[in-house]
Amino acid sequence: MSAVHTVPHTRILAGLVLGAVLGCTVNALKTEGVIEGTIVAAIIKYGTKPVGDIFLNLLFMAIIPLVFASLAVGVTRLGGGQNVGRVGLKTITYFLVTTACAAAIGLTLVNAIRPGDQIPDEKKKELLAEYAKEADKKLEKKEGDEGFGINTFVNIVPRKPLEAFVKQDMLAIIFTALIVGIAITRMQSDRAKLMIEFLEGINFVADFILRLAMVIAPYAVFCLIFSTTAALGYKVLIALAAFIFTVLGGLAIHLLVVLPLLVKFLGGMSPLEFFRKSRGTMVTAFSTSSSSATLPTAMKCAEEELGVPAAVSRFVLPLSASMNHNGTALFESVTVLFLAQAFGIDLTFGQQLIVLVLCILTATGMAGVPGGSLPLIGLILVQVGVPAGAIALVLGVDRILDMCRTTVNVTADLTTAVFVARSEPAVAEPVPDTKSV
Repeated sequence: MSAVHTVPHTRILAGLVLGAVLGCTVNALKTEGVIEGTIVAAIIKYGTKPVGDIFLNLLFMAIIPLVFASLAVGVTRLGGGQNVGRVGLKTITYFLVTTACAAAIGLTLVNAIRPGDQIPDEKKKELLAEYAKEADKKLEKKEGDEGFGINTFVNIVPRKPLEAFVKQDMLAIIFTALIVGIAITRMQSDRAKLMIEFLEGINFVADFILRLAMVIAPYAVFCLIFSTTAALGYKVLIALAAFIFTVLGGLAIHLLVVLPLLVKFLGGMSPLEFFRKSRGTMVTAFSTSSSSATLPTAMKCAEEELGVPAAVSRFVLPLSASMNHNGTALFESVTVLFLAQAFGIDLTFGQQLIVLVLCILTATGMAGVPGGSLPLIGLILVQVGVPAGAIALVLGVDRILDMCRTTVNVTADLTTAVFVARSEPAVAEPVPDTKSV
């Protein structure tokens, strides 16, 4: 399995730093009257903003087919048979529980710290003015929406699936993908193979689009951060610093508290031993920012270092790379509430519950590629009345956070393999291999 192509993180960070420094400088000069505000506005409107918008459009272009195809193929991997069904159910249950824990940690921290409140009221008004047109456009689609209630669950089953795709209704799309995946497992093998190959082809095309987006990411990050800081000044970066520390704090709690407890009590292994044997895989995950690219290293680590039988690792870990994203769910939950706070929007308990569910489902459905979570966040924002374009505020710092959350994702994958191997001794018994894989 070849590693996913990624842009060197130094270029992303260089774009971030240069964009922030130049943007803050331009903002200060504009405030002092050295540079005309109209000139700065023209540079943003005709220069930096279009580049950033192209990057965002590429991400949004790929995400719906990517989520649908990835999740449908992930379901087909469960296949049939008693062992596969039992192990698959146990594996996915573990995914959902750990992902829910991660998302809950994120929501708790962001509610306690409230990093978005560090943006002054006048800056919030500027933000709302900046995205007013997009916000109005998105809110128009929600006319007649009764809010959180019984219809929220009823509408998960779409009457018109294609309409759900057009409206980017993530719950309906995910439900449709699950149904399609289950249906494929009931097909004759030759027909099922054709369907799976078709979905994998969609995955390939979507992945290509995401890779193309990441090629221009350094320039897009520069433009997006410049546009934001030139218009709003350094105080936005202060809020982003609080946001970064909130995300990293949540990831640290999940990585150093929750996962070790699971390894100890469900996996029957010493956490220190687990981390010592997994450190190579964790470094690979950090450097590639891709669960998929780390999969070969993770399988080798599970089988040769952690003692997980091949029969378990070769089933659980590929599924985990596609569906188990603890760090991503935490990042999404923090980001959605941070942006809601930044825009002065207070989410009710019911709305935060929707955010929690969407973070779990979208993190489960996304593919393990760099930058894949950003457009998902935009879709969740739309569900709670925040303009999707608001994710531009966090794009500049996403790369380093992507590296950190991918490390948590892959570490959680390994804990899943350890847990399943211990809980399924019959399946986990070594099976003589007649062919090398």
